[in-house]
Order: sequence, then C-alpha cells, then structure tokens
Amino acid sequence: MSRDYNQVRGRIFDIQRYSIHDGPGIRTIVFLKGCYLRCRWCCNPESQSHDFEQMTMGGVTKTVGQDITVGEVMETVLKDRPYYRRSGGGMTLSGGECLFQADFSAALLEAAHDAQLNTAVESTAFAPFEKIEKILPELDYYLLDIKHMNSAKHKAYTGAPNERILENARRIAESGQCQLIIRVPVVPGFNDSVHDIQEISRFAASLPGVHRLHLLPYHRLGTDKYIGLGRDYTLPDIVPPTGEHMQKLLTAALQSGLECQIGG
Repeated sequence: MSRDYNQVRGRIFDIQRYSIHDGPGIRTIVFLKGCYLRCRWCCNPESQSHDFEQMTMGGVTKTVGQDITVGEVMETVLKDRPYYRRSGGGMTLSGGECLFQADFSAALLEAAHDAQLNTAVESTAFAPFEKIEKILPELDYYLLDIKHMNSAKHKAYTGAPNERILENARRIAESGQCQLIIRVPVVPGFNDSVHDIQEISRFAASLPGVHRLHLLPYHRLGTDKYIGLGRDYTLPDIVPPTGEHMQKLLTAALQSGLECQIGG
C-alpha cells in the first residue's frame, strides 16, 4: 500500500476471539460495519448501516460502532498467535460486508499476512469487482454466500438482484488467487427446497477450482437485536430447519460432486 497500513482507519462493531468457524483452525473474527444488502434473516442487523447506532440489550443501551486503526485491530488479533500456529488458524473479516470498506479490509489482510497469519473473508461479493481486486492479493480463503439462483427472489429477500454476485463468484474463481468456498444460508421458505440447493450446488461445481460447499442452517439468534435497534424482524414466523431436512438438502448438494457439509 502507498502508506503505512497500520494507520489506515475503519469502522468495526466487534472482534471475536477463539472462533472455530469461518475458516480453518482457531480464528479471530473482525466484524466490519456497513453492508450493501439487507437480508431479511440477517443475524447481525447492527452491521448493516455504516453509521453509529444505539442498541438496547438486556436493559443496557450501547453505541454500536468503533473507529479504529489497523494497528489497533492487530494488537488484539496477535494476542492469539500461538493458537493460530498450532491450529492453522488466523484472521477472518466479517460484517456486514468487508467490501463496503475495501481499503480498510485490504490493509487488515496485508497486516495479517505480514504477521504470517492466514486470512479469510466472509462476503456476499456484491460490490464492483475493483473492490474485490483490492483484497485478493492478501487473501487465502474467500467464504462466499450464494443465496439463490433466481434473481427476482434474491432481490425480494435481500434488496438486490444476484447477477453481480454470480459474475463476481466466477471471476474470483477464475483468478485462482485464493481458495473459494461457497456457503448457502438455508432459510425456510426462501431457498430450502431440494431444487434450490441443487441449482446452487450445480453453479458452485461449475466454478473452476471450487471443491467445497457449506450449508448453514437458519437460526433465530439475532432476532432480539432488531428489538434493541427499534426495528421489525420481517420473518417472525419461520423456524430453523430440522436436522432431518438439512440431511435431505445435504444429499441433494452432494449430487454436484462437491465436498459438502452442514455448518462451516
């Protein structure tokens, strides 16, 4: 980068240590604020707006959002370097959408690589490809959500069509610069049919170098946050899929020839 990446500033809302999801090994997850989509099931609604917000949980009101430098983030991330070394873990950027703050994300990833940590992002890939190109050189794992193959239904549930996401997924795969893993948030009534999962898994299998697909069952763990933000949760009546149904969808996904699993 053209200037000291440790001084690059961005806005986060949490740093979670000791995670065993969202990439290999033990990881630290940095949650960035701001997202291009408005997924109706989002479990981190406080991540969607880049603005500072007030959220009340358990009778306590707090400000959501913190402006911070890369160097300050890395002070926390590097506390667990021994765990990363032993487990093959590292740092994952989540959100929100890390591409919403592409320069900050690129600087964080460069700092992690310079510290010899592996890197990952959880991302929708809904952004101009120029933003994705900023993060690819310092990225080991791209955990990319493919939510639906029908663009109209995708827009109805996320606020945006899916053409850019599908195009960017192919361009990321063709770049060969990182390991691309496709993840599917399985949401009842939206994309939890065998047909939906077969369509997504066939698309994933068509991407060069993609071998893995993760099915992520819908959960309701973030619903209280909507109340805390003074917002309505627009999917109040759906319930998480049963284990039996997830196994049925896993069987459908495996027909694509990919390595598939529930969770990730």
